[in-house]
Amino acid sequence: MAGRFAPRSAPRGPVPRQAAADPAAPREAAALTREWTPPGPLDLRLVLGPLRRGPADPTFRIDRDGSVWRATRTPAGPGTLHVTDRGGRIGATAWGPGASWLLDRLPVLLGAEDDPEAFRPRHRLVAAVQHRRPGLRLLRTGLVLESLIPSILEQKVTTDEAYRAWRLLVRTYGTPAPGPAATLFTTHGLHVMPDPRTWSLIPSWEWHRAGVDAKRSATILRAVRVARRLEEAATMPLPEATARLELIPGIGPWTSAETLQRANGAADAVTVGDLHLPGIIGHALAGNRNADDEEMLALLTPYEGQRHRATRLILLSGHTPSRRAPRMTRGDIARL
Repeated sequence: MAGRFAPRSAPRGPVPRQAAADPAAPREAAALTREWTPPGPLDLRLVLGPLRRGPADPTFRIDRDGSVWRATRTPAGPGTLHVTDRGGRIGATAWGPGASWLLDRLPVLLGAEDDPEAFRPRHRLVAAVQHRRPGLRLLRTGLVLESLIPSILEQKVTTDEAYRAWRLLVRTYGTPAPGPAATLFTTHGLHVMPDPRTWSLIPSWEWHRAGVDAKRSATILRAVRVARRLEEAATMPLPEATARLELIPGIGPWTSAETLQRANGAADAVTVGDLHLPGIIGHALAGNRNADDEEMLALLTPYEGQRHRATRLILLSGHTPSRRAPRMTRGDIARL
């Protein structure tokens, strides 16, 4: 696609904090359920874990029994999904306007379109992890914005700062998740992230309070103004989807890869530009903790087409170099 697509102007006026459900409103539709038998071993925590943005993510919970709760905004509206492993069969319950959409796409979400058999380990370490973790499949949400916005928040800051920003913004401007999850968890119930219009109307001082600098907030504002065009990337091949996202100033290779790994189940989307990943890959595959992006890509060349899966397996190995330097300094622009 040549050139940039023009964003629609954001509506003017005070930002609407999306209201909690009115107790006097009509009761929402009953829960919908589905069962699905995966084609092979499936570990819910491994598959859905990449959707979790920190231990207090307001859109995601792992229950004590290992089941997963997820609140999201689908093309049909907000929805809550509860997924349970029933001894080889997957049981799912969904609530809200997006319930049918979530259940229809349950197999795709859990990696039904992924092909782990296409992966051939070329290193002993990778082969050992693959053997120990047969339940790893690459998820595919089919939703771009829900992975893009938190990935933008994670640019050039510590994970703690990014998780805090996501948590504050979703709890403040999102909506309580449909179904029981909004009140089921005693500390904070699940929330659905804001819709594009609400993101576009968050005032500058609220971004500041959440610790989000002007560069990242401006990137999010540019993205949500063309949300429909960005969501189309979920059905595109990886090169075209990457190009579509990177048309937005402020979205580069790191952010597009992090987004498409989740939205598209992109097995070959490599995260370049990361502070730690090249050193981890270099240490695991070549004993070089000082590897840069160029060396990382060279080491991953035997896994062309499956480089993201290879990276996941290496990270799961726990074979990381010991820390020699202090952690990245945490900033707090909200204090300024």
